[in-house]
Amino acid sequence: MSDLSGSIIKNSEPKPTTSSEVGIFGETIAKEYLKKIGCKIVLANFKAPIGRNRKGVQVTGEIDLIAFDKNTLCFIEVKTRSSDVFLSPLSAIDIRKQRQITRTARVYRKTFNLDKIKFRYDAISIVLNGKKAPKVEHKKGFWNENKFKKKYWSDQF
Repeated sequence: MSDLSGSIIKNSEPKPTTSSEVGIFGETIAKEYLKKIGCKIVLANFKAPIGRNRKGVQVTGEIDLIAFDKNTLCFIEVKTRSSDVFLSPLSAIDIRKQRQITRTARVYRKTFNLDKIKFRYDAISIVLNGKKAPKVEHKKGFWNENKFKKKYWSDQF
């Protein structure tokens, strides 16, 4: 956990009230945190078409933050909550969300010809905690894409 008191949060600033404001505020905190630990922010809110759903409707994936941690490209999902009384914000990054981010990251790597670069999937949890400084938790390598690799029938024989 990291303490960002004084870097972004000031007592005089209005606090976010809607869920979209909380999310935007959390992403701002996450960017500040990543810069503080030495990461280089490449892009925020990358969106790309990643296929079609069962009904044939176009599906768009989004990655909250893309950053370099030394020479590793990090695809980062940020989850922000006002409180963690019931559940950790990280519990919202379920298998469906992981699959969507993984597919979007593949599109990003293919688009920018980054097939040979090291990469990982991170998650950042932010709990705002009212008037106290927010709690930031960074899980490096929160998941990997091995569980999303297609298995073929020939593998079973």
